[in-house]
Amino acid sequence: MAASIESLLEEISGVEDPLEELQSLKTALLSIPVSALRDSVSGQRFDVIFSLLNSNQRAQVELCVDILERILMALSPEHLAQNYRVELQAGLNHPNETVMILALTQIGRMVEHPDAVTEILNNHDILRAVIQCIAAEKMAVAKQAIQSLSKLSHSKPGLDKLFQSDLLKAMKDVMATSDIVRYRIYELVVEISSVSPISLGYCANSSLISQLIGELTGDDVLTRATAIEMVTSLAHSQHGRQYLSQQGIMDKISNMIRGADTDPFSSLYLPGLVKFFGNLAIMDSPQQVCETYPAFQNKVFEMALDPDPVMIGVALDTLGLLGSTVEGKQVLQKTGSLKVQGRVVKNEPTRMCVTQPFPELHCGALRIFTAIATQPWGQKLMIRNPGFMEFILDRSTGQTKEAKDAKFELVGSLLSSSTSAEILGSQNYIRLKTYLREGPYYVSAVASVSTEGAD
Repeated sequence: MAASIESLLEEISGVEDPLEELQSLKTALLSIPVSALRDSVSGQRFDVIFSLLNSNQRAQVELCVDILERILMALSPEHLAQNYRVELQAGLNHPNETVMILALTQIGRMVEHPDAVTEILNNHDILRAVIQCIAAEKMAVAKQAIQSLSKLSHSKPGLDKLFQSDLLKAMKDVMATSDIVRYRIYELVVEISSVSPISLGYCANSSLISQLIGELTGDDVLTRATAIEMVTSLAHSQHGRQYLSQQGIMDKISNMIRGADTDPFSSLYLPGLVKFFGNLAIMDSPQQVCETYPAFQNKVFEMALDPDPVMIGVALDTLGLLGSTVEGKQVLQKTGSLKVQGRVVKNEPTRMCVTQPFPELHCGALRIFTAIATQPWGQKLMIRNPGFMEFILDRSTGQTKEAKDAKFELVGSLLSSSTSAEILGSQNYIRLKTYLREGPYYVSAVASVSTEGAD
């Protein structure tokens, strides 16, 4: 087969329009398992295929990308680093996004390899070109560049290269391209920071994190909304939360929630502020978060009674999260907030979103019912609502996997309570048990009867 590949490469180099020959080579390569392909291609040079990437014919370029993707994946990262650095660097500046993604993917493989990564760390130009790819027009290219640089940062030499050389200036220069690109750099910084306290230290010392935090209170409300998403991602790690706490960010966000009432544009960023504390409560302690930042809890219930479906959805998601843990239920009950949840359940907008075909609102409403399903008063509230049990047992409502899972969780929560049989009634209890036994995705078989001659 190696001879066959060699002869096909010779044919390709000898014709002016090589589409047919390229297709034959692609077919030949696909017929060989990747595990067996390495021996067939490791001794070959594929300069002719790389040279054919320099074409305005998209079909030719994409065939070359398919061929190179198959070949390069069969070669070891160390082999690539030693033999194809120049070609891959050229690919980073190619006008076709599939070529750029191919090059970035292979560089991503190399930076994960302990020997190959040394070759990349010693090649300043490749790393600078990868950073510049973050500003690419196509988001898929930028994502691949972010992923490759994030992998590079998993080692101290990689962190040193990114943050203690002129590559840091290169990142800051790329940030100045546009608002969109600036937030792509923030995404990279947050990903790197999440790896370890050490990597967070590098990012903090670069001033990029403080720059991101400063955007929380910027004049542009859309910028605030994006910034809070990034800060929430940073809070997913324990060391990230500790850093944010030390910087006073939790207090700052709590104050932003308090001040939202006087800001006519707060609806654009308020959901993100509430989600931040909701995630914080689940990752740390619902009791500590709710008691330390009462503005958060008060705002959640205020939003749950808001006529705006977006606000209702965020509030229902947050209440469902808080009520999903024992401690969360205790906190809500201790503050009397479970009774407020009862008002939320009876609220007309809430009852309508639970029956609407919008997955976010539908699942959010189901989660809040799940949170109160183990409480006797919650069960009484449900059974008093006409048609509620019929809705729960009707499998035709909520056809997405998420909706089916959310309803199944609600059924399980109801049945886990020792008071549900008495409060809901024996007939409903038996039907709920049947629902649980059949599972979340059960579909009843309906016989279809046709009448001969019928229209």
